[in-house]
Amino acid sequence: MEVTGILTAIVIGLVIGALGRLVVPGRQNIPIWLTLVIGVLAAILGTIVANALGVKNTAGIDWIEILIQVIFAAVGVAIAAGAYGRRRVH
Repeated sequence: MEVTGILTAIVIGLVIGALGRLVVPGRQNIPIWLTLVIGVLAAILGTIVANALGVKNTAGIDWIEILIQVIFAAVGVAIAAGAYGRRRVH
């Protein structure tokens, strides 16, 4: 993978993380950096799963791959919010 591919994956991951956070209902008391890390990991995992399902490359925008990535990000944000919220003392 080239440097531009890595940078593109990071940028897409950041957007996926933000979308995942928007999908989860309620307020998430997690830092933005954690949301962004979850987004990058969700983008990578979503791409792997989409490739395994055979839907990674479709004509036009890969909506199914993006949906899978956002679902992974939403699940990750929900888990992190639950774990991070219990850990913090108010």
